[in-house]
Amino acid sequence: MKRTPLLNRVRLLLAPFSVLYWGIVSFRNFLFQTGVLKSTSFQIPVIVVGNLSVGGTGKSPQIEYLIRLLKRNYQVGTLSRGYKRKSKGFVQANPATLVTEIGDEPFQFYKNHPEISVAVDANRVHGIQQLSKSVPGLEVVLLDDAFQHRYVKAKLSILLTDYNDLYVNDWILPLGTLRESRKGAERADIIVVTKCPPNLSQSSQEKTKHKIAPQKHQNVFFSVISYADHIISKSNKVLVSELGSYEILLVTGIANPQPLVNQMENRSLKFKHLEFPDHYNFDANDLSRIQEEYFALTGEKKILLTTEKDYTRLKEMSISPYYWGIETRFLNKGSSFDALVLNAM
Repeated sequence: MKRTPLLNRVRLLLAPFSVLYWGIVSFRNFLFQTGVLKSTSFQIPVIVVGNLSVGGTGKSPQIEYLIRLLKRNYQVGTLSRGYKRKSKGFVQANPATLVTEIGDEPFQFYKNHPEISVAVDANRVHGIQQLSKSVPGLEVVLLDDAFQHRYVKAKLSILLTDYNDLYVNDWILPLGTLRESRKGAERADIIVVTKCPPNLSQSSQEKTKHKIAPQKHQNVFFSVISYADHIISKSNKVLVSELGSYEILLVTGIANPQPLVNQMENRSLKFKHLEFPDHYNFDANDLSRIQEEYFALTGEKKILLTTEKDYTRLKEMSISPYYWGIETRFLNKGSSFDALVLNAM
């Protein structure tokens, strides 16, 4: 980013607040390191997936990757905070659970993998205890977005960082987007650089790894977001290769919709984008606006398209929305990543 006098003044204004925030978080980490604050261990393996920054680094597709890897041979449970849910305390998903009770990401996990146990609880220690009681055969818990939740001692800790926004190039809040200092990355067992270009060369991977400068105990992997070859609605599927004949209204309420926008632009699709904040709760006015924008499209064939996460909050609209599914795929050494996870079991 090119520095300007205005940007430099903003940095000077924010710097004291970042120093204060850094001091508070560093003192908290010191209390854990010295044992003043205790981390709880569990008999079953706990795998943490998280990041240092605020915003989307691809945690949901990474959790789903782990679910697919583990559920074939293990009884899997996931535990999330349940961001912006309307319930309190511990809630375990069942066939009658609403998205408002557990949040969009846990709802997506349960919808896609009903054979696993999905729960939410802001108190992760309590949540694991309750989940273990309600699922006696539970063999592994995946903790979503819990890298800073140090009250739980993880068997394996996976840190994600966006290729286009590496934590080593960022600053602590509010000067940047880091929840804690870059030094916190040293707690990770695995670092996954997410949202990489599909054709990222080996030399570029090595340069990025050099920037990250992993510790001796850490393994670094590179992953991409793989888009499905079709989009899905409540009752229909459309091949992505056929979307060129449609006019599309794209609606997103995620932290970083740019990779999806890039995907559509690269395919020369005709679309208008309505962008909402992350985990956005669409109200009646929002739904009315979406419908107006949809019916204002002039094409003979049109589609309301959203992300899988947003679909959970939009699927009851009178216009049936479609979602474009994604998966995490490793550029190379995926089998080595799998082996590290399975060895933690």
